[in-house]
Amino acid sequence: MFYDHQQIEKKWQKYWEDNQTYKTSDSTDKPKFYVLDMFPYPSGAGLHVGHPLGYIASDIYARFKRHQGFNVLHPVGYDSFGLPAEQYAIQTGTHPAITTEQNITRYEEQLRKIGFSFDWSREVRTSDASYYKWTQWIFIQLFHSWYNKDTDKAESIETLIQNFEEKGTEGLNANQNEELNFTSEEWKNSSEIDKGAILLNYRLAFRAETTVNWCPALGTVLANDEIKDGKSERGGYPVFQKKMMQWSMRISAYSERLLQGLKTLDWPQPLKDAQEYWIGKSQGAQVRFLVDGSQLTVDGQQANNQQPTTNNYIEVFTTRPDTIFGATFMVLAPENPLVQSLTTEEQSTEIATYIEETSKKTERDRMADVKNVSGAFTGSYAINPFTGKNIPVYISDYVLMGYGTGAVMAVPAHDERDHRFAKKFNLEIIKVVESDVDVQEEAYDSKDSVCVNSDFLNGLNYKEAKAKIIAEIENRGIGHGTTNYRQRDAIFSRQRYWGEPVPIYYKDGMPYTLPNSALPLELPEVEKYLPTEDGDPPLGNAKTFAWDEANQKVVDTDLIDDKTVFPLELSTMPGWAGSSWYFLRYMDPNDDAVFAKKDLTDYWG
Repeated sequence: MFYDHQQIEKKWQKYWEDNQTYKTSDSTDKPKFYVLDMFPYPSGAGLHVGHPLGYIASDIYARFKRHQGFNVLHPVGYDSFGLPAEQYAIQTGTHPAITTEQNITRYEEQLRKIGFSFDWSREVRTSDASYYKWTQWIFIQLFHSWYNKDTDKAESIETLIQNFEEKGTEGLNANQNEELNFTSEEWKNSSEIDKGAILLNYRLAFRAETTVNWCPALGTVLANDEIKDGKSERGGYPVFQKKMMQWSMRISAYSERLLQGLKTLDWPQPLKDAQEYWIGKSQGAQVRFLVDGSQLTVDGQQANNQQPTTNNYIEVFTTRPDTIFGATFMVLAPENPLVQSLTTEEQSTEIATYIEETSKKTERDRMADVKNVSGAFTGSYAINPFTGKNIPVYISDYVLMGYGTGAVMAVPAHDERDHRFAKKFNLEIIKVVESDVDVQEEAYDSKDSVCVNSDFLNGLNYKEAKAKIIAEIENRGIGHGTTNYRQRDAIFSRQRYWGEPVPIYYKDGMPYTLPNSALPLELPEVEKYLPTEDGDPPLGNAKTFAWDEANQKVVDTDLIDDKTVFPLELSTMPGWAGSSWYFLRYMDPNDDAVFAKKDLTDYWG
């Protein structure tokens, strides 16, 4: 008997489409079950073998659950904004709007032919204005929110402003870029520009200068997971460290909640361990080391003031404050803003050269390269607050600006990397934890012993010594006990064309959000959409991309007068902006009033 698979396939595919066989109802007495796939990037002329490999597995499960009597939601869509789709367009020399549409058409044709039981009526595309309207709306909610550590949740920025109006920063417990202190009177007397700058220090979506992974060939900032062996995952281009003004998401505010949430997940333990390491909770102390004023320079001038201002101390975070009596030098990240003022004229050339060399390495490269030791002496000295000794200040690529304060007190007797550094630069090594190990030859980093050569800590075990030294640090007013996390805030802007426009305009240099009624802020057509090596975003080429504040609409760019018509943000959102919430939009894909109705998210969530 001949089996004509082509005719059979056509017959049943037509039947499924005509009868909407796999369309899911939101109203049923059946128990619900949500089968979610990672939706594909339309970044090629068709599916590759990896697509059906995953989708076949999830489709088998979706069909199995239907046979068990479940109301199954198994949707499909396309992650159509971002670097993969845009890079394909650049390689083919065709505008990304065209290639994306062509690729999606081909993907859908292939997916339908395979016969997946998708609910095609719920298809979403992150590059559709009806979809990214809500991506922009979510950004606006984050911009107008701050994280209250006391309530352990995000709150409206208006509650923060009310706190400032009533009592300044008194009693405030917020996640922030830097700790600020001011009274209610000082807040009230501040200009609107100054108030705006203060609020950016607390917003969940904020703009600040940060060190980024910059890829000149791709003309954009890359996340760590978009880089492999110092090169971009897409294209294999060199990546450098560079300081840029960037939008970021304050994901670090949620570090503890993410850690606690891991405990509730039925995941393999190795995967949970990897997540815990990535979040990287550590408890210790922040301590201020005064800089020897005879060496310090500020704006090229010698500074002899020994009062603790932000210009003449180095603040470190350490998980081992009990070893502070063994701190014999300090090391700063090359990107640390203190480096410039700490560098003496004699050391300026060496420091500049080292900073340039470090910029060619990504943070992952620096973390992985544990055997090679390098650094440069700034020419300055700090004062160990417990021994009173002057200790030299170096810079080295093994210290990262994004972790802690971007500076460490180096205790070479009890830290392996500090030990290698001390041996290379012939620095003092002092044992402060008892052991039989010759610390001149190797570091002893165990906590299973007692303190020695540590004055009032002598004879105490790790736990006792840590508690006592933190109490003394706080008593002296030179620091405090604290909890730190390795997790960084996520950089949220890209200097590319094919992405969601950020719904921000600038007045007097400060960012303001567009009103919700103006959404979506649509991506304008531009002739020149290629990224630039210097980081100027392609949206700067748009002819109609300015905000008329008086008439609440987008107008021609040449009308910008900074009085009633203002420039819009030229960077776009990263590819993961739209893909961070697509699972919610599947629940209510065609709603124009909300991103998803609460009763539907309650039902499917």
